[in-house]
Amino acid sequence: MRFADIPAHEDVKERLRHMADTDRVPHALLLEGPAGSAKFALARAFTQYLHCTSHVDGDSCGRCPSCLQHQAFNHIDTVFSFPVIKRSGKPAISDDYADDFRAFMGEYPYMDFDAWRVSLDNLNSQPQIYVDEGQELLRRLSYMARQARYKVVLLWLPERMREDTANKLLKLVEEPFDDTKFIMVSNNARLILPTIYSRTQRIEVRRYSDAEVVGILEARGVDSSQAADVARIAQGNVNEALKLLNISKERLQYFDLFVELMRKAYARKVAELRAWSLEVAALGREGEMQFVDYCTRLIRESFLMHLAEGNLLTLDSAEHAFTAKFFPFINEKNVLDMIELFDEVRRDIAGNANAKMVFFDVAVRVIILIRRK
Repeated sequence: MRFADIPAHEDVKERLRHMADTDRVPHALLLEGPAGSAKFALARAFTQYLHCTSHVDGDSCGRCPSCLQHQAFNHIDTVFSFPVIKRSGKPAISDDYADDFRAFMGEYPYMDFDAWRVSLDNLNSQPQIYVDEGQELLRRLSYMARQARYKVVLLWLPERMREDTANKLLKLVEEPFDDTKFIMVSNNARLILPTIYSRTQRIEVRRYSDAEVVGILEARGVDSSQAADVARIAQGNVNEALKLLNISKERLQYFDLFVELMRKAYARKVAELRAWSLEVAALGREGEMQFVDYCTRLIRESFLMHLAEGNLLTLDSAEHAFTAKFFPFINEKNVLDMIELFDEVRRDIAGNANAKMVFFDVAVRVIILIRRK
C-alpha cells in the first residue's frame, strides 16, 4: 500500500512522511477517526514507507524487495495484531487467523469490521484482543529477526483489547524494544483503555467528505448520480457506501417491506402482517439483520424530518418521497421505543431466534406504537 493509493488525507500523509523523514517516529502511534476513513490503509502505507529502501516523490517506490513484500502482506518486520474469536481449548492469537486477515485486507482495504466478523463465521461472538495475543507479541518481538530498521506492529482496533491484554502489553507499549514501533488504528478511541491510550501519540483522521466518497465510487465505475445518492447516505464511511452499492437490489426490497409494514400496521391488518413476517423471515439471517438496520435508519430519518433541516437527511429520492408523508407518525412519543424495538430484534436474530415469530411480534408491536401521538 502506497500513499498514492489512498484518496485524499494529504495532511495526514504529510505528517506521517515528516515523522519518518526526520526520524521522529513515536514508539506508539494512534490513528483515530470514524470507520471507513482509510485509517488502516494510511497505517499500512506509512509502514511500507518506513521499510522502503528507495523513496520516490515522497512515497514508497513500490518496486524494492521491501515494498513487494508489503504488497503481499508478508514483510518480515511487520506484525499484524487484530481482534479474533476464542475457540474452546485454544489460545486466541492473530497468527491463527493470518491467512484470513490477509484475504480480508485485500478485499476490504477500508477495513469493514462487520465483514471481518462474517469472515470469522461466528456472528454471535464479539471479536477481541485477548491476553494470549499479548503474550505472543512479547514472545515474537523479543527474538524476531530484523531486515529493516524498525519492526512494526500494526494493531487494528485497540478498543477491543481486554484489560488483561492491556496490562500484559503496557510495559512493551510504554518502553518498547529500541527497534519496535506500534501503530494502532481505532474507530472509537473513547473505548480504548486509558493505560494504553495515554501512552500513544495521536493523529486524528477525519471522515471523508461526500464529494471525496463520490470520487472514490466514480473511480470504481459507479454512475455519478448514483454515487452522489450513496455518498449522501454513507456520511463519509466508504465501507457503508460500498455496502449500499452491493445491496442496491436488496435495498429496494427492504424499502418495500418497510413501507408495507408501516401501512399495514397503521391499518391493523394483522392477517396480512403475518404474511409479511414470513416474507421477511425468508431473507435469511444476514438479510434479516440488514433489513432491521435499514428500518432503524428510516425511523431515525423520519424523526429528523421534523427538524426541517434537509442537509441532515440521508435519503434517496424514493425514500424521501415516502418519508415526506410518513414522518408525522414518528414523533417524540414513539421514536425511542421504535428504535429500541428494532435493536432488540437485531439481538434476537443474531442469537438465532425464530425469525417468523420475531417479525410477527414486531408487526404487532408496531401496530401499537405507530398510533401513539
